[in-house]
Amino acid sequence: MASPARSRLIVEIDGMQTVHCVRAVFTALAGVEGIIAADVERGRATIDHDGRASDASVRAAVALAGYAVRALYEQRRGLPVL
Repeated sequence: MASPARSRLIVEIDGMQTVHCVRAVFTALAGVEGIIAADVERGRATIDHDGRASDASVRAAVALAGYAVRALYEQRRGLPVL
């Protein structure tokens, strides 16, 4: 059976200015189904996911942390391994 394709989301986030902001967003993203890894820094998150993490679920998690998504870009990381 083939493994699912992995994708990467680049998320630009408004209002993040401190380490606390980074931790809050990272913690909120940890609860999103399908996220494999998240690298969060001030104003930006790079998220690797297995296809189950939707734009809406990422936006909702960021909003739960108290911030707003300015832009969200999806990059295809690779093809499924057969």
